[in-house]
Amino acid sequence: MSFQAYLDNIEEKTGKTPNDFIAIAKSKGFDNPATRAAVIVEWLKKDFGLGHGHAMAVVYVIKNGAMIDDKHVGSSGVHRDDSDTLNMDGKNKNRTS
Repeated sequence: MSFQAYLDNIEEKTGKTPNDFIAIAKSKGFDNPATRAAVIVEWLKKDFGLGHGHAMAVVYVIKNGAMIDDKHVGSSGVHRDDSDTLNMDGKNKNRTS
């Protein structure tokens, strides 16, 4: 499953886009680089019912933004993403490649 598909599944489950999670995390002070991933994961599991893998995907975008490693971009594997830039505005918004 691609990183973008993970984010799309999270949005389906929670109704929150990656940008929504970033804004909420910022309001809680979780955007501080010193905040440990485990703290954010615990919050995401408790408040949104996310599993560990989905929570870690959200942690990534909170800490790193939309850019991902291009290792799987354009590959033919199951983890292939179309772009090294994630769509942060929601799955129904236009995507750029």
